[in-house]
Amino acid sequence: MDMRKLIGSNFARLRREKGLTQEEVEARSGFSQQYLSSLERGRRNPTVITIYELAQALEVSHIELVMPADETNVGTRSGA
Repeated sequence: MDMRKLIGSNFARLRREKGLTQEEVEARSGFSQQYLSSLERGRRNPTVITIYELAQALEVSHIELVMPADETNVGTRSGA
């Protein structure tokens, strides 16, 4: 599993779900739009601190940025 791509994909998905542009996340986080774009394409290797700060900007848990997509809905599925 390529963690850069996983984090980038999760970041892009969460950003869109929150209705935010990269520019809005830039204003909230201090990371440039160019950095955020590269991150979403899986071309950046963010530090733990960066992951935490980006999660704060999106108002989500940092865990959501590193969790594989097939595990994000665990516990929310109905067993019926």
